[in-house]
Amino acid sequence: MHVQIVLFDGFDPLDAIAPYEVLYAGGTASDGTVSVELVTAEGPREVVSGTGGLAVRATAALDPGRPGVVLVPGASGRVGDPGDVPDRDAGTSGEWQQDEPIPVRLGRTLTTALPGLLATAMADSRVTVATVCGGSLVLAMAGLLEGRHVTTHHMGMDLLDATGAHAVAARVVDDGDLVTGAGVTSGLDLALYLLDREVGPRIAHAVEDLFAHERRGTVWHARGAVPVAF
Repeated sequence: MHVQIVLFDGFDPLDAIAPYEVLYAGGTASDGTVSVELVTAEGPREVVSGTGGLAVRATAALDPGRPGVVLVPGASGRVGDPGDVPDRDAGTSGEWQQDEPIPVRLGRTLTTALPGLLATAMADSRVTVATVCGGSLVLAMAGLLEGRHVTTHHMGMDLLDATGAHAVAARVVDDGDLVTGAGVTSGLDLALYLLDREVGPRIAHAVEDLFAHERRGTVWHARGAVPVAF
């Protein structure tokens, strides 16, 4: 299983690096069955996160047709207002980013090649698209989640519903070729679940033990009996 973790200007480091470490450890535990890399829509470059200007280098361009997983993190910064929109005349890096609210950082991805690449990935049956926190809002704002069962940070659930997605208040939601995680630390749980689902529970358990982290919550699937109201 090859995993491409997509970075964009203003991304949340924990959303990206927590899954990266879990999946990298999964590759070690599985003798190379899992591989992971950091990518961008533009190709190799240094990407400035939304947390104190911390920069991380992506080593490749996102290949939406490569079988495996494409994982999209959310953004970090000021909470802001859902109605905030990006300044389309601003640059793509530098000090101007550091005081932006999260909705602006997420919205700016729509002005890049990323939405088109993600649409291509989602149309390919060999690719599973995964998101952490506000990563699902990137897909939602691009019109790619209509009718899908997804989750995100609790502060973004209304936006999911507004774009035609079915928002689910669960830590991890498995909708087949779309797997989404809720708030930022859910990236650990999502990555461990991907290892469990794609490589097996022995590998997932070994990595879980290594990181001294027990997965939280039930992974939600659209199957089984529908609960009645309590």
